[in-house]
Amino acid sequence: MAEPTVINDRYELQAVPLAKGGMGEVWAGRDTKLEREIAVKFIRFPDADDDEELVRRFRRESRVTARLRHPGVPSIFDVGSHNGRPYLVMELVHGISVSDLIAEHGTLPLGWAAAIAAQTCSVLTAAHQEQLVHRDLKPANLMLQPDGTVKVLDFGLAVALDVADISRLTRTGQHIGTPAYMAPEQIQDATSSTRSDLYSLGCVLYESLTGMRLFRGPTDYAVMSKQVGERPAPLREYRPDVPSELTELVTDLLAKEAEDRPESAPTVYHRLLPFAADVEALPGALANPAIPSPTRMYASVLSRVFPYGSPSPRPAGKASDSAPSPEEPPADTASDEVAPDERPSGRGSASERPDPPNQDSPETGERTGHPDPGAAAEETPAITRDELAAAKNRADSRVQHSRYDEAAELLRATVDSASRVFGSTDGDVIELRLEWARVLYDGGQYQRAGPVYHALATDLAQRDGLDTELVFHCRLRNASCHALGGNHSHALRAMKSLLADEQRVFGDDHPRTLDLRCQIGLLQLGAGKPEEAETTLSTLLDDLLRTHDPEHSLVVKVRELLDGLPGGGG
Repeated sequence: MAEPTVINDRYELQAVPLAKGGMGEVWAGRDTKLEREIAVKFIRFPDADDDEELVRRFRRESRVTARLRHPGVPSIFDVGSHNGRPYLVMELVHGISVSDLIAEHGTLPLGWAAAIAAQTCSVLTAAHQEQLVHRDLKPANLMLQPDGTVKVLDFGLAVALDVADISRLTRTGQHIGTPAYMAPEQIQDATSSTRSDLYSLGCVLYESLTGMRLFRGPTDYAVMSKQVGERPAPLREYRPDVPSELTELVTDLLAKEAEDRPESAPTVYHRLLPFAADVEALPGALANPAIPSPTRMYASVLSRVFPYGSPSPRPAGKASDSAPSPEEPPADTASDEVAPDERPSGRGSASERPDPPNQDSPETGERTGHPDPGAAAEETPAITRDELAAAKNRADSRVQHSRYDEAAELLRATVDSASRVFGSTDGDVIELRLEWARVLYDGGQYQRAGPVYHALATDLAQRDGLDTELVFHCRLRNASCHALGGNHSHALRAMKSLLADEQRVFGDDHPRTLDLRCQIGLLQLGAGKPEEAETTLSTLLDDLLRTHDPEHSLVVKVRELLDGLPGGGG
């Protein structure tokens, strides 16, 4: 018998892999030091040759993924390299995949389909808050464990979002994902956002309820073509017992345009929750209910915590998307519109401000830092400038430990008090508001960060004028928040308005205006507008070549983007 493979003098692998895929393979094994079961995932190089860029990206994303602390995500224990191949050591998950569950049962009971999808939404909420998009959500990556909990697998190659990743084409031009579950924008433009994961979840939910994939075809190309251009068969044609509210949710999830889908995983979670009822035993999938389940015991107690602070589960259609909840702020509202040309006003009239003074923003419930002249002085505890600095330091300490939510709340409360005492445009208060916005942004809270940046741009434009560096910075960040939240149309309007002002102030050939034009081209790709993107990027390339070396990094980047367009960019 062959000796077992041992890597890093510690991890002993079984003889054959558990699973193989285009991007990696997974082996079950044993940690010989801690005497526990593990799974080891190796990356696979697309061209069979070592790829340093892919290795660096894999390691960076592994670190980001390891920050995910959620019972529905397998824990990551270690990372390393064996014979030149990077690997992840993680928790070994026991159970049955949802794909096997569907194969065995044909269709899932309505309660189980909703319960699995709702648990997946909980995981996606944690991932999206860490700026991670899964990009390959499918039944095979959802594991139902014997205690009824769902684990979402394959986060090891998830994409860590940043501004440059809004619409970035993959390095090889290949799509990352499985055609039967890929959102149209993944197929058309090789782009992903949090709403791409929601589309994939819609595909999973459709299949769970009907027993059939959303789209089928003889080739991957045929399936991808249907994902982009064909309407799904109505769900109730195959499953008449599905309630109309759940049918409507599946339809919303499967919208071709990202911005037409529900705005976030928490939104979908609350719409699913009413249907996650009558979750009975599934033969062959769950442990004997007579055996106590520590996980369910724990969850049962947690369900009683703050019972009056949680939104009541209720079926909801599209109208429910506008209802705020503790976990999830509402979508874009008029309060975040920045006037017809997307510019903040320098005049500061009440009708042009993003929200009434010191009122909770109707978009997010965040306070934006405007003082309330009518507030009684005795209601505002005094705060000193030393206390402002101390609060900023405490927030920075929390950020260093990845406690973004705590840091943001500390800064929000301090901004609120400081704005009352010193005024919202005081220099120290502006610095604190910028820090608050940055923490929200870096923590992936784009729907909350956007209005804060917008309020800053409005106040700074009133104080210093429209054409200042800080106003431009806040406008760009506000636009980026919309883009990262999947609202590409709003982001494009805001960026085009900003471009016009930056060209007027800095000139057409300034590096910042040229870079902004590139970002606009990327966003047009993300919005499913390849023709507009080609026009933007082709014009940009012509202008770059007038003043830049052909090997300049931006020239190379624009060329690569054009080459990746259908037809090679013309």
